[in-house]
Amino acid sequence: MAEEHKIHSDHSDHEHGPNCGHVAIKHDGHVDYLHNGHLHHAHQGHYDEHTLPVDATNPESCTPEHACGAHDAGHVHGPGCGHEPVPHGDHTDYLVDGHLHHPHGDHCDNHGPVQVVQAG
Repeated sequence: MAEEHKIHSDHSDHEHGPNCGHVAIKHDGHVDYLHNGHLHHAHQGHYDEHTLPVDATNPESCTPEHACGAHDAGHVHGPGCGHEPVPHGDHTDYLVDGHLHHPHGDHCDNHGPVQVVQAG
């Protein structure tokens, strides 16, 4: 599915690529970089803002039975929690051990896997 062309403004201070220090994930047949809660894709001299779609691979369903051993049960996802924020549909998830966590009440929902191709 083609992305809406949304340009990320004011991104002249950094060039994304291998070893740039940002987590890279495979998305829609290309590589995007997670940067300050955004998903950036290089495109014709600028960076586009991408969002992972809600689909069969990355649903937005509630999964209260999801037990992830990647963090303590009391861990709360949010700014500064130590996990990369990932734009997904109309919300933000957090990258935890190759899958998307979405804080939901007293648990984290599993919003599916992502393919990390470069971790910083």
